Amino acid sequence: MKGITEADAANELMRLARQIARHDRLYHGQDNPEITDQEYDALVRRNRELEEAFPHLIRPDSPSQKVGHEVAASPLSKVSHEVRMMSLDNAFNRTEVEEWTQRIRRFLSLSPDDPVAITAEDKIDGLSCSLRYEKGALVRAATRGDGQVGEDVTPNVRHIADIPQRLPAGVPDVFEVRGEVYMSKADFAALNAAQEAADGKLFANPRNAAAGSLRQKDAQVTANRPLKFWAYGWGAASDVLCESQHDRMRMIESWGFPLSPFLTVTHDVDAMIAHYEEIGRQRPDLGYDIDGVVYKVDRLDYQQRLGFVAKAPRWALAHKFPAEKAQTTLEAIDIQVGRTGKLTPVGRLAPVLVGGVTVTNVTLHNRDEIARLGVRPGDRVVVQRAGDVIPQVVENLTREDPRDPFAFPDKCPECASEAIAEEGEVDVRCTGGLICPAQRTQRLEHFVSRKALDIDGFGTKTIQQFFGLGWLESPADIFRLHQRREDILALDGWQDKSVDSLLAAVENKRQPDAAKLLFGLGIRHVGEVTARDLMKGLGELAQLRIKAEEFADYRRENSRGEDEKESPFNTRMVDAVRQIFDVRTDGIGTAVGHSLADFFHEPHNVAVWEDLLSEVSPPFYAVETLDSPVAGKTVVFTGKLETMSRDEAKAQAERLGAKAAGSVSAKTDLLVAGPGAGSKLKKAEELGIETIDEAGWAKIVAEAG
Repeated sequence: MKGITEADAANELMRLARQIARHDRLYHGQDNPEITDQEYDALVRRNRELEEAFPHLIRPDSPSQKVGHEVAASPLSKVSHEVRMMSLDNAFNRTEVEEWTQRIRRFLSLSPDDPVAITAEDKIDGLSCSLRYEKGALVRAATRGDGQVGEDVTPNVRHIADIPQRLPAGVPDVFEVRGEVYMSKADFAALNAAQEAADGKLFANPRNAAAGSLRQKDAQVTANRPLKFWAYGWGAASDVLCESQHDRMRMIESWGFPLSPFLTVTHDVDAMIAHYEEIGRQRPDLGYDIDGVVYKVDRLDYQQRLGFVAKAPRWALAHKFPAEKAQTTLEAIDIQVGRTGKLTPVGRLAPVLVGGVTVTNVTLHNRDEIARLGVRPGDRVVVQRAGDVIPQVVENLTREDPRDPFAFPDKCPECASEAIAEEGEVDVRCTGGLICPAQRTQRLEHFVSRKALDIDGFGTKTIQQFFGLGWLESPADIFRLHQRREDILALDGWQDKSVDSLLAAVENKRQPDAAKLLFGLGIRHVGEVTARDLMKGLGELAQLRIKAEEFADYRRENSRGEDEKESPFNTRMVDAVRQIFDVRTDGIGTAVGHSLADFFHEPHNVAVWEDLLSEVSPPFYAVETLDSPVAGKTVVFTGKLETMSRDEAKAQAERLGAKAAGSVSAKTDLLVAGPGAGSKLKKAEELGIETIDEAGWAKIVAEAG
């Protein structure tokens, strides 16, 4: 992925995991979303793109590893699903649909002539619900929750007319019907009108109304709400009865359950897309909300062979509808400062309804994007909400108006430090670093995060609270919090146990892993892997400043009168970096050297560094390696690892004396491909690189001891 470093990717993945988890809780757990479905899809899609580009950075709390949401504190009791309720992977264009069908054929080892029937139906926007029948009687109904555990809504669904209380004779002893509880557009309008007349809560959309109505402690409230249901699948079943998705759904329909009126069977991508487009044409006139079309492999034996990835079946795909556009006025351009100092322009819009959702903010990405669009406050713009991007400006309707262009700041709006773009980069960044208040809290969050010091008990709220009280100015202040035990205890929400747990977690990191500490400082271009590579050469963390200043001296003495763009000069600089820092990896070059030299050139950074090292004592950094067939080789992991985390796999590679790289190149020696492997596997095959599966890798690890 061009234009993004590993460190930036890791940080963005951390933010995305937190954002998406929060929106999952709001949407699934509280029925009170803050963003639209398309905006949510954009976050998930961005997360997927970053994970595909940097698979070694996949987090355990990544949305790609989870289904739905954790069941929050609720008056409803929890219910475990016998068969996990999965979510679906998304596609946003024909190319992605074609790639999905091709992956199915490759996985099943089918020839181009082998038929693969695919069912297609509209994707209703409701609340997933599983209905369990035993000997024909409805015994339990549960929401999806996190896929494993949902909420028991049995008394509530008994008031939904579309849901049979008893199935006809001859049904399996156990059968779970799964589908969506929803509310029609007309019923939603009538409900909101009644709520407004009674001075009650108004619902944002039919989906929220349906979810809020179903998840009531008092089933009588549900009884008074006009809920509907249609089936899309099944869970646990004591008997199969049918051999195809379509036949089983028609069987479920014969038991009295409504199905999608658009459910059909297609036999190629052209037919799938034609059905998708037909549903899209009818979408505005439908009596209910939909957001796409769902495709499923029709043969059940194929479904069983295809199986699942982390959170979704390989045999199903949701094809989302495209964005809608609208015109509005760009009222202002604000500049936000991120953890790494990046200045991001955000457009403030006159509120406009786009696809049924009011949009007031839009990302303008960077200085070059503003120049490309020629936007200024006061311009009339076209705004788009798309499945693959957060709301964005796609056209400036008044760029020819004779007004001055927007002046992108050359000073940080938060700390007034110089804001510059490094050569070859489009992003403008604040140079204030650790003295910039906008960066400081985010840097502190990064410092205590899982891949850095991993201090339990610190979250965004705690960091911001302590920072606001003046207790946290720099990382070293974290290790002085024991002096404020009584002050913390006096705050709302803190008890003896929680305070002592937090302080114990801090004390437990007095001798942290040196590479994790270095990564936690958030120095530009020093990501997780780079930090480890540096520490392998340095051994002692205190050597980092010494070596950085040594490179700074070398740079100053050898760059006079030289053209730094010339290849010979750059080669000498790369050699100098690797010699001074005693590293031999291709991942460390001039960008890392310059970044470290610049970091320690700033007196405030040196003060933070010395203060931190006065509080912690990282042990000598040594990586134990074993003799193995992969010692000295470069290994790349791709696809979904099912028996270990990405971090564990990388640690295993290092212990075996190998280098774990993030991308496939001619220098790659071995590719470990898990389920869902895509472009990296294809490239490895083209380059003739040895490829093994996860079981093969496990065998190498086991044999090495």
